[in-house]
Amino acid sequence: MRRLNALIIKEFFQIIRDPSAILISLFLPLLLLFLYGYGVSLDLNHLRLGLVIEDNSKEAYDFASGLVGSPYFELVIKRHRHELEEELIKSNIRGYVVIPEYFSKFFLRNEEPAPLQIIADGSEPNTAAFAVNYVTGVWEKWLQQQKISSDLKGFPPLANFQPRYWFNEQLESQNFLIPGSLAIIMTIIGTLLTALVVAREWERGTMESLMSTPVTNFELIMGKLIPYYLLAFVSMTICIIFAVGYYGIPFRGSYFTLWLVTTAFLFPALGLGLFASTLAKDQVAASQAAIFAGFLPAFMLSGFIFEIASMPLPIRLFTRIWPARYFVSSLQTLFLAGNIWPILFFNMAWMIGIGIVFYIGVNAITVKRLD
Repeated sequence: MRRLNALIIKEFFQIIRDPSAILISLFLPLLLLFLYGYGVSLDLNHLRLGLVIEDNSKEAYDFASGLVGSPYFELVIKRHRHELEEELIKSNIRGYVVIPEYFSKFFLRNEEPAPLQIIADGSEPNTAAFAVNYVTGVWEKWLQQQKISSDLKGFPPLANFQPRYWFNEQLESQNFLIPGSLAIIMTIIGTLLTALVVAREWERGTMESLMSTPVTNFELIMGKLIPYYLLAFVSMTICIIFAVGYYGIPFRGSYFTLWLVTTAFLFPALGLGLFASTLAKDQVAASQAAIFAGFLPAFMLSGFIFEIASMPLPIRLFTRIWPARYFVSSLQTLFLAGNIWPILFFNMAWMIGIGIVFYIGVNAITVKRLD
């Protein structure tokens, strides 16, 4: 214990003297959380669309009022479509809807579907798909209202549907993206902090001094792990305060459970950084390896942005070996649903198991000799 305490104290002095560790642990999380909070969003609000009303009938204006009243669109209304084609080419609008002059004739005849045209900017496929889906939703809702009003004309409504959404009542993407971004941020922080420590010892020549002491591999690993675990947990605390206090993200779990889940994740995250640092013996190479093995898989394969269920089977199986996948799921559960222990226990077990593999690797490549 005396040797371990001495190693921990030495590491804390190195952290204090190294401004990069303070920048990584205290300022980088706030910067990333600010960027993720405002730069990543799946909500479609105030999308600029054009609307061409060629038909002067009541039905055409009735449907157009449904688009005008939607909070998702910012409409540019014209009488002729050629007026909006130039706007679409210049990217001033993302598409336009055409209500042709024969719209009401088809609708009132009820023999063929009423024609409606949606032209979207395909250079941004996601935005184009959102626009088409939203306009289609407005159209289908308007058709249902027209059918109900014609079938029940003169009768009071028989039912009043009131939808309820669990866990994310406002359907705001920020409420599940911010907890997911915390996992990405902690992956960067955890792997980068420890990716530099052993490589720094080799570059400064202090590793040779450590090898001449009776310090064991276990004491050396724990002496590196404990200080950076505490520093990473300070970073997580700052992120939680910022997410709940600044962004107003609901937190329905307990902070004790959050500490357990964070500890279970930092176990493999710090281990991955130590493994890269021990293997590389160079700070630049170790940091690049930590980003490549930590950040990129966490961003692409954790379910933070891309839904895992929609991935091909081999990729879905590959995501199981990355601890960020289980941390994203745990944080979203804690923030939006609460302490759902079957999910949390499953995720913590996987994270701890992956961490054990990393530390076995670190212990295997940590040898007390210079060759």
